[in-house]
Amino acid sequence: MITPLQRFLDCMEYRPSDRRPNHELGAWPQTRDRWAREAPQAVADLSWRWFWDEPALNLDPREYVKVNYGFLPPYEAEVLEETPEYQVFRDANGRVRKALVEGAVGGSRMSMDQYVSFPVRGPEDWPDVRRRLGAALDARYPADLAGQAARWAERDYTLVLGENCAANGFYWRAREFMGTKALSLAWYDYPHLMHEMMAFFADFIIETSRPVLALVQPEYFVLNEDMSMKTGPLLSPRTYREFIQPHLRRMVDFMKGMGVRYFAVDTDGDPTLLVPLLMDAGVDVLWPIERASGISPQRLRERFGRALRLWGGVDKRVLTQGPAAIRAHLLEFAPLIEEGGFIPTVDHTVPPDVSWDDFRAYMEAKQALLAGEFGRLG
Repeated sequence: MITPLQRFLDCMEYRPSDRRPNHELGAWPQTRDRWAREAPQAVADLSWRWFWDEPALNLDPREYVKVNYGFLPPYEAEVLEETPEYQVFRDANGRVRKALVEGAVGGSRMSMDQYVSFPVRGPEDWPDVRRRLGAALDARYPADLAGQAARWAERDYTLVLGENCAANGFYWRAREFMGTKALSLAWYDYPHLMHEMMAFFADFIIETSRPVLALVQPEYFVLNEDMSMKTGPLLSPRTYREFIQPHLRRMVDFMKGMGVRYFAVDTDGDPTLLVPLLMDAGVDVLWPIERASGISPQRLRERFGRALRLWGGVDKRVLTQGPAAIRAHLLEFAPLIEEGGFIPTVDHTVPPDVSWDDFRAYMEAKQALLAGEFGRLG
């Protein structure tokens, strides 16, 4: 009997197995509401924690070492203005945001917020942010970490350091501090600050992770970056090489030196120009391979070879086109499924224009794909 852990490792190491892992990211709250109307009995028992597991969808289980890599103390969240149409508020990261009320479900909105202001406007603001990122504080870890580590030593499933978006990366965190426009200028206007910020953040992740990795060695760690848009990265390869890559390499070397098998980077958009720098720093995995940006797992494999594992790559837009289109789309991945090093998932969370029937058709067809039963898709 092949365990979920063995299945994951077989895939990552390009070995044959009973099938490839079945993973997914999740669904919008608005999608959940739609499906609850369309198929209340079918979705009644779903946990919606798809990163962990979902037995009703045959998702492979994963578990996460819960580490708080965020602000301690956080900024005080407060509502600054509220109308029937929108709300202006300060969040726990110190940003002032304007959010539409219409269409919101469970705090999730149908469009991105407007970001009004950020906690770092220049070097003088950095010390107050930095003091909120004290490394290795007791409050960053589960109270029973040692006991959980003993249980994880006997695991037969994949273990991950940090939950999704727990460890936001160099670009992501700097954008949270400053905003996209100000950050785009800061590499040039405040180079000393940016060098300090990038070095500090690598040190923070390393030292906060060290007590955990002294007890347990997870299969992988994800650095969430979101540093690309549809037409390419939001910073040049030259800027990335100067400010971020040396510290990324330090982080990767530390993680692998402490027993973490794989280091993954999550970025939406098209990061192709930065991928050689990521790989040179030791990154093993790229995801979610957002198809609307014009990239695909097939082209990434052709260009970068087996050293780069790939997760994601299923075009969410195809899921609205019916079972025949979904099967044809999945069949395109057959060579990668056979080869290994690829775990197909929807290239982000499932949006509310996808019906339950179409999503169910996708999951049924994907299970045939994962098992290598390509004839069922033809």
